[in-house]
Amino acid sequence: MYINKFVTPEIIFGKNAIKQVGDACLRLGAKKVLIVSDCGVAKAGWLEKVIDICKESHLPFATFIDVTTNPKDTEVVYGCRTFIEHECDAIIGVGGGSALDVAKAIAILATNGGKISDYEGVDKIEKPLPPMIMNMTTAGSGSEVSQFSVIVDSNRKKKMTIISKTLVPDIAIIDPYTLITKDSSLTAATGMDVLTHSVEAYVSIAATPLTDVQAKNALSLVSSYLRPSVASKTNEEAKEAMAMASLQAGLAFSNAILGAAHAISHAIGGKFQLSHGEINAILLPYVMDFNFIASPQRYTEMAEFMGIDTRGMTQREAGNAAIQFVKELSLDIGTPQRLSDVGITEEMIDFTSQTALEDTCMITNPRDMTLEQVKNLLKNAL
Repeated sequence: MYINKFVTPEIIFGKNAIKQVGDACLRLGAKKVLIVSDCGVAKAGWLEKVIDICKESHLPFATFIDVTTNPKDTEVVYGCRTFIEHECDAIIGVGGGSALDVAKAIAILATNGGKISDYEGVDKIEKPLPPMIMNMTTAGSGSEVSQFSVIVDSNRKKKMTIISKTLVPDIAIIDPYTLITKDSSLTAATGMDVLTHSVEAYVSIAATPLTDVQAKNALSLVSSYLRPSVASKTNEEAKEAMAMASLQAGLAFSNAILGAAHAISHAIGGKFQLSHGEINAILLPYVMDFNFIASPQRYTEMAEFMGIDTRGMTQREAGNAAIQFVKELSLDIGTPQRLSDVGITEEMIDFTSQTALEDTCMITNPRDMTLEQVKNLLKNAL
């Protein structure tokens, strides 16, 4: 009998759940919090909402909103400086993956010191982190429940993947209502990230029965609700379903880790300022096709979770149907179809391929990949 470990924060889910942030901080003993967010979230009004709630809770705060897409190590340094200068003792993250990953990285440096690159890899964090409360405002990254933080090393032009159970937030707040301020392109890109998390967690060599139930539920929800969520900002049923999908996919990949699509996407995102979700959307069908022979039964199961009738199909036919479903979903919601659509050229492949092989997520990919195989996959995706 195998022993399975599954880590998760306290989870508060539902419309207006964001109102719980002040009470959540006080329950954790916070005296002064650093609120980490970005300009887009501030413009949408959610940062001000959290600030107002902190004021109502008589909870002193400081803010750090200088977070960019594909956040860099320098941003973490500045954020940590703000945390220390304002004598904060807890962190609130408000936003998508970028803001939440920076919030986690600030927490690392605040108590462990050094450089954020010191913690690249698995289980490098030695000292406990300050209390962390994460408020998700996109249905995509899953960072609010995961043991991941992904930060760009400015010197190496490389995304560093930091994995540690200490990065699992104390409390995750998921309010589907926050998704109404996302535009359709961001909804599409982040939704394809959720799909990629689900697929890669389900076929990961570290998958367990505990992660499988989360991944398959997320797959089913994304397959049914991503299109209507992209189509309408006001479709509350679709927003709630996608928020739940993001949550469950996050729980799945946090514990099962990911695979080649994320390893390659990290390599591209560390070097070029491109959307993580859009890169995953492009790569996922090619990675699925490459990985098929490692777990053909799982592909049949994934096809069924997507709503495909697999009766009478061989495993290869079911696998092809699942891959075609992903392609059609991506096309319907308007995410880029080829790497050349986002500016990637053949000259960039050598650097990207080598960097991808060094990514932690490659370890749990179900099929071994050589350098030449990564290069060929990228050439096919151009």
